[in-house]
Amino acid sequence: MDNTDVLILNALSENARVSASVLSEKVNLSVSAVIERIKKLESAGVIKQYTTVLDEQKLGLDVTAFICILMDHPRFNEQFTQFARKKSAIVECNYVAGDYDYLIKIRTDSTRSLERLLDEVKSVPGVGRTKTLLVLSASKQAHTPISLKSE
Repeated sequence: MDNTDVLILNALSENARVSASVLSEKVNLSVSAVIERIKKLESAGVIKQYTTVLDEQKLGLDVTAFICILMDHPRFNEQFTQFARKKSAIVECNYVAGDYDYLIKIRTDSTRSLERLLDEVKSVPGVGRTKTLLVLSASKQAHTPISLKSE
């Protein structure tokens, strides 16, 4: 991967629908060379999928929360991750190091539905303790730009 690939990836991260001709102007390559690079990045698994970023508030999903979860024992981990995969309100489930085992991100329509989901989380076998953080506002939500060197 070189700087041109990085430029292409960052442009696609900002807008997956950007045309190859616009990309070719940004990176000073022919359209066919840009298309070939994108195909190689897809085949290598660097580009896993293309997606749409939704405005959750316009969809009525006004409540964002993070729940930290401490499991009683690692033997319960698989059951918990299966539970998390089934719940559409759980938009991220991360296995983490530190005082807790999992950090999940919730998007829901109300504190009432957050409360119901929290009760469900606490009912999953092996969940020992939770800590809920309610998001008041987000000052940054963006794609992840990449570079070839550490910043």
